[in-house]
Parts: sequence; C-alpha cells; structure tokens
Amino acid sequence: MKKTAILSAALLAFPFIASAQALQPIKNLIVAVGGILNMLIPILIAAALVVFFWGLVQYIRASGEGLAAGRNTMIAGILSLFIMVSIWGLVNLAQNAFGVSGTGSVQIPQVPTAQY
Repeated sequence: MKKTAILSAALLAFPFIASAQALQPIKNLIVAVGGILNMLIPILIAAALVVFFWGLVQYIRASGEGLAAGRNTMIAGILSLFIMVSIWGLVNLAQNAFGVSGTGSVQIPQVPTAQY
C-alpha cells in the first residue's frame, strides 16, 4: 500500500518536474490564499484588541478577588498584539531590504527552448 502511494505521487509529480503543464492553477491558489490572509490580518489584530479591552473590563469589575483572571486576559491580548504587529513589521522590513513589493507578480522560472 505504501509503495503504491509513493508511486502514485511520483507519477503525478512528473508533469510538474518536466514543466509539461502550466502552473496557473497553483499561482491562482497562492494569490487567493494571500488575499485571504491580507483580509484576515486586520481582523485578528482587532480581535486581540477586543480581548485586551475585555480583560480590562474584567479587571475593573473585580474588586478584590478575580483580579488575576482579568490581568491574565489583558496579558494575553497585549502579547498577541505584540507578536502579530512584530511579525508584520519584520515581514515589511524584509520586503524593503530585499526590494520585494507585495503587489508585484511572481515570475515563474521557465526552461529555455531552442528557436527553430
């Protein structure tokens, strides 16, 4: 069973290796996933901000006991905000350092062919 799975995967990969078929579906998939992630990032940052403020409300409402729950929720919100914004900044820094723009098209390498 394991040999047939490996053989099937190898046979399905041969057209990609030989550049025998266009890579447009893969390119379209990558562009679609990138678009979804671009829409998802601000939503996640907003959710982390809501979590922080919910922890703040819990902290203010708890007069004596229960301060730890609000404090832990605020820490989780701030930590998630910090991590998301830091990674976003590092990606932008790397894009600027390597001169890569996020809006350009990706050039797929092609095998040179002889002109007859």
